[in-house]
Amino acid sequence: MRRYWTVVAALVAVFTLLFVVAEALEIPLLTDPRPWLQGNALPAAAIGVALLVADVGLPVPSSVVMIAHGAAFGVAVGTALSLVGSLGAALLGFAVGRRGGRLLDRLVPPHERVKADALLSRWGVFAVVVTRPVPLLAETTVILAGASPLGWRRTAVAALIGSVPAAVLYALAGSVTAQVANPAAVFTLVLLLAAATWAVGSLAGRRRAAGSTRGAAA
Repeated sequence: MRRYWTVVAALVAVFTLLFVVAEALEIPLLTDPRPWLQGNALPAAAIGVALLVADVGLPVPSSVVMIAHGAAFGVAVGTALSLVGSLGAALLGFAVGRRGGRLLDRLVPPHERVKADALLSRWGVFAVVVTRPVPLLAETTVILAGASPLGWRRTAVAALIGSVPAAVLYALAGSVTAQVANPAAVFTLVLLLAAATWAVGSLAGRRRAAGSTRGAAA
């Protein structure tokens, strides 16, 4: 699957380049969106959700946005806003993948595409869950999921589940104080939760596969 993984690496490289360009240009809304997420509640909420949706293609500091949601709206509403934005980004990325499926067919040989589709059919849901809080990988995964046999509903549920830990933890951090002393610690905790989710998902998948094998043998 060399050609397929080359496409994956190219997607990650593109997202990385966008991040570097945004940092170099110092676009205020992308480098520090906090001034736009304060004040009037409705505009701030709309801007925050829109930024999280745009994160699928733009280098939006999603952790900053989610922390600002918690600071401005509290844990419950802040979490809900972050979940809406994160789910919107996942579905937008999935739609891009759906539209780009033909391009992927041109770039990847049929036998590699069959293997990749089989891999995503089996592990794609878990991949979407555990990569939601991880920059670059989150966008890449949902786009690849869109180009695979995974359906909209399964991807949406997986994206929602995977977005919950980050949304809750960042909203909680933001509600405690608007100026979080160490957001990296919160992000590390999110990654640990994602790793735990992946471990549970892998174990469940192996047990399901073992059960299927035993059933077929019987």
